[in-house]
Amino acid sequence: MVEQYDIVIIGGGPAGLSAGIYASRALRKSLLIEMGFTGGQIVDAEFVENYPGFPDGISGLGLTGLMHRQAEKFGLNTLMAEVTGIELNGESRIVKTSSGDFASKAVIIASGSERDKLGALGEAEFSGRGVSYCATCDGAFFRDQVVAVVGGGDAAITEALHLTSFAQQVIIIHRRQALRATPLLGRRAAADPKLAFRWNSVVEQIEGGDVVKSLRLRNVKTDDVSTLDVSGVFIAIGFKPNTAYLKGMLPLDTDGYIITNEKMETDVPGIYAVGDIRAGSIRQVVSATGDGATAAVYAEEYIIEHERF
Repeated sequence: MVEQYDIVIIGGGPAGLSAGIYASRALRKSLLIEMGFTGGQIVDAEFVENYPGFPDGISGLGLTGLMHRQAEKFGLNTLMAEVTGIELNGESRIVKTSSGDFASKAVIIASGSERDKLGALGEAEFSGRGVSYCATCDGAFFRDQVVAVVGGGDAAITEALHLTSFAQQVIIIHRRQALRATPLLGRRAAADPKLAFRWNSVVEQIEGGDVVKSLRLRNVKTDDVSTLDVSGVFIAIGFKPNTAYLKGMLPLDTDGYIITNEKMETDVPGIYAVGDIRAGSIRQVVSATGDGATAAVYAEEYIIEHERF
């Protein structure tokens, strides 16, 4: 038999955990399904200083760990499994997973996004051998060495600033002449003596032997090609939504993000989308938790309305 829930939440990042707190606190039988580990990408953040209520900051792992504990305190069930699809069966939404199927009156999708790949020659070959997508995870391996960070947004600059704790020098490679990061992060980067910049440049090839040794760069304005000697390269150029399992099920925007209204409702009644996977998200923990709370409140209203008939 397919186990029945009131609310199934797909994804265990801040948005999903917030939805879990609200749904379980409303005494709804709720299940959170997470493919890897709860917490989402924010667990890679060593220090979160802009989440309300923590004036001295907190680690991403610590913050989401508290969220998970709070949700489970109210009765949220957690399952480690991969979601492979959602099907409609009358008033039920069937969430299909690697551990079986689960029926639910409402579904909240919070499966987030993953880091974009650079697409340069050698990227896949040297992944784990000098190519990394997580400075918090791998920065300590590059103590007193020269490394590069590719990207110019908040994620890239945050990675670069973290790496200065370990590396001898961090070179930021950006395809534009100015950073896209917030002004505060930009000022910190400009003031850090360990940071250097290669503007108007893209990585065409990652080279080395057993590990990364150098990058082949191309200036996008002059087409000049140069070689940059580094021991590692951290790629932080953006994200793509984890919506492959939803294609044909829900309307997506041109970048693959789920389209919702202000209630987090999708075009399919009883299915909601929150956090980074939602079109228009500002990709902040505080907004993700707000999305999760909003979806859970309206999912509760949806269930109550349909229980009347």
